[in-house]
Parts: sequence; structure tokens; C-alpha cells
Amino acid sequence: MNRLERLAKRIQEIGKSTYKPPPDNLENEQEYKERWISIYIIYFTMFLISLGFSVIVTGVWPYLDKLDPTAGKEFMGYVVAANPLGQMLFSPLVGWWANRLGSIRIPLLVSLAVFTFSSAVYSALELFVEYRKYWMLWSRFLVGVSSANIAACRSYLSAATRLSERTKAVSMISLAQVLGFVIGPALQATVVPLGNEGVWLIPQKLKLNMYTAAGWINVFLSVLNFILFLPFIFKEHRIAGREAMLKQGKENEKETWMHQKLDYLSAWTLIVAFFVIVFNFMLLETLGTPLTMDQFAWSKAEALYYMGILMSVGAVIACITFVGINPLCKMFPEAKVMLWGGFLFMVLGRAVYIPWGNTTPQMYDDSMKYNTSTNASICSSIHNSNASAILKLNASNYDNLNLTFSVGSNLANTSTLNNNTNEYNLNNVIKLCNNEELVGCPSSQEWCNYTPAMTIFQFLLGYVLTCLGYPVGVTLIQTIFSKILGPRPQGVWMGLMTGSGCLSRVLGPVFVTFIYTEFGTIWTFSMTTVMMVVSMIWLYLFLERLIPQEEKQEQPKETELQELNNFVPIDLEESK
Repeated sequence: MNRLERLAKRIQEIGKSTYKPPPDNLENEQEYKERWISIYIIYFTMFLISLGFSVIVTGVWPYLDKLDPTAGKEFMGYVVAANPLGQMLFSPLVGWWANRLGSIRIPLLVSLAVFTFSSAVYSALELFVEYRKYWMLWSRFLVGVSSANIAACRSYLSAATRLSERTKAVSMISLAQVLGFVIGPALQATVVPLGNEGVWLIPQKLKLNMYTAAGWINVFLSVLNFILFLPFIFKEHRIAGREAMLKQGKENEKETWMHQKLDYLSAWTLIVAFFVIVFNFMLLETLGTPLTMDQFAWSKAEALYYMGILMSVGAVIACITFVGINPLCKMFPEAKVMLWGGFLFMVLGRAVYIPWGNTTPQMYDDSMKYNTSTNASICSSIHNSNASAILKLNASNYDNLNLTFSVGSNLANTSTLNNNTNEYNLNNVIKLCNNEELVGCPSSQEWCNYTPAMTIFQFLLGYVLTCLGYPVGVTLIQTIFSKILGPRPQGVWMGLMTGSGCLSRVLGPVFVTFIYTEFGTIWTFSMTTVMMVVSMIWLYLFLERLIPQEEKQEQPKETELQELNNFVPIDLEESK
């Protein structure tokens, strides 16, 4: 405990010379320092919660396929959606709980304890003998339940910042959140060298490999986050209500927002807009790994590695974008920057993903993975051959496949193929017998036979456009939403905003993986493009109503000053 107290004192000493509160009576220098330390801890919490979701997104499909090869991509969609489902259900409750207590400390400590436990379960799934895919589903749901603390974090940020600080603070919290989303896959990529087998943590029971390491990263960081919320480090200071009291001359905080009528249309427009933009961002988070494996014939390890690098580059682009938000909002209204700098780029990012290629993807017969008895018999015959041999596969074995091939001890030489044979089936049989991974688009996705393949260039271009548009859109939606709500307690409203984002992350993976698996890339990206276009038109029609009330009140004063400056002085002596 003494060590933790010394750590708290060191944190509180950081930046003593740089903390300078504004010249008013709302807070003293010590309160100013403690308030900003608490805000920095909120930034870290938002980063961790986003990281807890994204660090497993690129690895969840190969990890699930390893634990249970019969699960399928549709079940992978349920696993990804379980996290936001838990968050959606509990976000309003956690927001209400924080409002009720008048403090976010207890809700945050409880949620971080749940986060630590559920992340550990995800990394220890190999300890379960049966129903592993359902244990994975349950662990991700609990991670989502713990992530409901985002509503309390956003509510506290609105209450702990002055109006002049709000845009910058929300930009930083959004930056922390986006960095969590993009750094997670990068961390997943760094542990790829552990490989599929990894090393034993508990001999013959539990391994540390490229899938489970991600969960243990979450456990370590969540323990650190829990410590930061203890009373001698995290001290709550709410200033927004006191600032509104000072400006309006009211006697208590409740009076400052009771007379201010809430624009429900604007509030719900922003909630829906948040749903749409997060839904489209989740498209890449969910489909990134299986999409690249299908379209570019990458192996599991290659997909994890390259997606990790790509998302690391995305993190850099996001950081540069966040730096530009504040200067842009000083030159143009926030609502217009949100529309033309956020949603427009997201529209282009979705449209670019409609396939440009001239050829269809490489394919493999995924039914071979499940014909274990047939595979064992064939491979046994091959490996037991002392010399080159002719092996005939019966047509009933693999969907009317009838081929004849010659193999030596190294399984490298092939001779003749019948007219009824697809060459990739022969290569896949050899790979299966060598315990090699089958790559390409699975034959069960029939659209792969006739839909053009996506090019790597368009995949990269669409990702860059998304990294430019998403940070701007998601940051300014939350900023404008916070300002429209005003000084009123925002726990429940922020819970609704968080819930809408969670709903998009629930429906997104399930909907998108179903559409993608059944109908392919053209339908998937055409539908999401139309969704973005419709939402952009709606925002354009109601753009004026998205200007916060405080900014509307300042505009007439500025106009009056401009009109006074436009008067031409008249020399009274000359006029005589």
C-alpha cells in the first residue's frame, strides 16, 4: 500500500509547472491538477476498453477455427457481436448507477474486475474440454458487460471539463478509443512469432500462443487501470455545472439545465449517426481477417501479421487526423467538419471496396477439412508408399471429384489429371496430407466462383479513407452531442449514445458476416455505401439544428459587433 501511495504522489506531481487554471473562482491550482489527472485516467480507460475489444478481433477467427473447426464464420460473427451486446444492455444501467451515486469510482472498479476475469477466461479456453466455442462466446459477452463503463467515462468527461475544453477533451478521448481499436491488432501481430503451438504455461494444459497472449495483455493492463481508480490516485472534480451557474447567475446546478429545453430531434439524430458510423467501421474490424484470407489467399499467420501492420499504419493516420480536428473546428463549424470531413470520407471508403478485379479469387474445397475418415485413409496410403504410386480417388469421396495422380515420398510429384478434375483439389489433398493450411476462398461461398476478386490497392485505399473519416466523424458526433445536452447530468444520455454504438457492433458482425458469406463483397459493400449516403443526406438537411445552443447565443453578439464596425463615421463639422 505504501508503494501505491508513493506512486499516487508521483502522478500528482507530474507537470506541476505546466498546470495553470484560468483566472476565475471555479477551482484552485490543486483542484485543477487533480481534475486533469482524473481526465487522463479516463483517457487510459477508454483506450483499454477499446483495446480489449480490438486486440482479439483479427485473431478470433483463426483461434475459434483452431478450438472448434466446425464453428464456422457465422458463429464467429456471434462471438464478435457478444461484446457489444453486453455493452449495449448494461451501458444505460451503468450510466444510471453513476448518476445515482454521484461518483463513477465504484462502477469503474467493479467493471474492471469483470474485465480482468473475462479476459483471463478467453486466454484459458483450452482448459475446457467441451463447448469451447460457447465458453468463448460467454467470455466475450462478459468483456462487453465490463465495457459498459464507457457511458460513465463519457458522462464524467462532460462534467469534468469546461465548455472551452470540451472539443479538445472529447477529441483526446476519441483518439484514445480509436488508438485502442487500431493498436489492438498491432499487438496481436507482435505475438504472432509465438506461433500456433506457443509455449506451455501449465504443462499439458494451458499454452501461451499467438491467440491467448492477446487476452493476457488485457489482464495486465486492466489490473493497472484498477489501481489508477483507487481513491489516492483518482479524485473526481466536476466543473461544468459550476461554470454554467457562473454564466447564467443561477443559485444551483439544477436550475442551470432545468430551464434549458433539450432538442430531442438533434440528440436522436446524433445517436443514429453514431450508430451508422460505428457500424461501418466495425465492417473492417470484423471482416478484415477473413476478407483478406478469402480475397488474397493469405494464411492465418499472414493475415494476422499483415492486418497488424496495416492497422498500425492506420493508428498513425488517425493520430495525424486528430491533430487536425481542433484547428479545422476553429475555421469551420463543427457540424460541417463532421459532415464533409467525416461522413464523406466514410462514404468513399465504403464505395471503394466494391470489387475492381478482373479475376475471381483462388479457391479451395472446404468440405475436405471435415472428411476426416476419408482424409486419413488417403494420407495413410500416400505415406505408406515406398515408391511412386498411382492413387485413384472415388468420385463419391469429394463431390464427384475424380482424379488420378502420382506421388513420391515427398508428395511433390504429380502426373496426370482426368478431365473431370479441378487442379486445386489435388493440391489441397497434398496439403492436407502434409498438415498444411488450405488458403483461398472456400467453395461453400458460391459467389467466389463468379464475383471479381478485390485488389490489394483498393483494399488499402478504402482503409486509408476510413482512417481519415472515422476519427473526425466519431469525435465531433460526441462533442456536439455533449454540448447539445448542456450542463444536465449526462449519464443516461451517454449510455444511450454508447448503446447505439454497441447496437451497431452487435448487428454489424452478424449482419455483415451473413451478407458477406451468403452473397459476397458486391452486396456487402453496396449496402453499407447506401447506408452511409442516406445518413449523410439526413445530417445535411438538419445541419443547422446541430449547432449547440451556446454557440447560437454567441453568434448574435458577434453579428452586432460586425454591424457596428461597418458604420461609416461622419464628420459633423463637414456636414454643416
